[in-house]
Amino acid sequence: MLTSQARRLYLAALAVCLFTLPLGAASKVWIIQTNSAGDSVHVIDAATNKVVAEIPEIERNHGAQATPDGNWIYISNEADSTVDVVSTKTMKVTKKIPLSGHPNNLGITPDGRKVYVAIAQAPGALDVIDTTSQTRSRTISVHGGVHNVYVTPDGKHAIAGMIGARNITAVDTRTDMPVWAMYFDLGLRPMTFETNPDGSTRRIFAQLSDLNGFAVIDFAARKEVARITLPPLAPGKKPGVGGNASHGIEVTADGRSLVVNSTTNSSTYVYSLPDLKLLGGLELGLGPNWVTTTPDSKLAYVSVDGENVVSVVDIKTIKEVARIKVGQVPKRNETMVVP
Repeated sequence: MLTSQARRLYLAALAVCLFTLPLGAASKVWIIQTNSAGDSVHVIDAATNKVVAEIPEIERNHGAQATPDGNWIYISNEADSTVDVVSTKTMKVTKKIPLSGHPNNLGITPDGRKVYVAIAQAPGALDVIDTTSQTRSRTISVHGGVHNVYVTPDGKHAIAGMIGARNITAVDTRTDMPVWAMYFDLGLRPMTFETNPDGSTRRIFAQLSDLNGFAVIDFAARKEVARITLPPLAPGKKPGVGGNASHGIEVTADGRSLVVNSTTNSSTYVYSLPDLKLLGGLELGLGPNWVTTTPDSKLAYVSVDGENVVSVVDIKTIKEVARIKVGQVPKRNETMVVP
């Protein structure tokens, strides 16, 4: 499994395989849903939209990533400042890896060899987990506490986003050294990536503090080229409450759609790519927080933290097709393919 960003090429290729296999031979697609105010993580089967497992004893679980072989899930644990390693065979924690400070989100390389952990605690850093030894191998110094970290779809860069220091720092995943940084007028929130035909990174779509929308960043030029504002709140509607005006954003595996949450509007929106044309939106309830999509690019799973549910949205029709009860204050989620 790759992150909602770093996994996109893998999922796109895998989707072709999944739908050309004989009936019954396809891999399973799971949605890993963390619950920020709970002590367990829910696993949703995307074929049935049912909770099929619950991973216990991870208090204040934050981000989740899984290895491409489907054997291990890595979950950042805010209560213990660890990354908890979960075996998918038992759905139990087998090891707790100590970190250099309090973590937030995490990302994984396409080959599954490294997990990058956002260390939010001052002065801020990226911890690197070697998945072969299941140990912390390095701590990379960056400017500011890291809120989210992603790996680009081609696996070449780990991208760290800072709220307080208001910058993006790119790290070369081969050397684990910072190679460039960009600074903004607002703090960096969730991000997602669009690729060129050769798989290299074309644009970053980045949500910013207090912006009900997102910034468009030319990756090669390292320059912000546009800011997109989501539709205004309807007359008479009260703004939703959450961690940011807009939180949760994802490019689908086929590269044709961008799904964006609005906490302000209690809604999620779909844009076409590459033209960034608004196709429509759907009100989901209080606190749309995070989004992940299926390998076939048909469904979006949106955590709605104020409702303690995951909303399943048909991306083409922009309609809710299921609503799944999960834990307390669900936030980060990820798509996992089990070969």
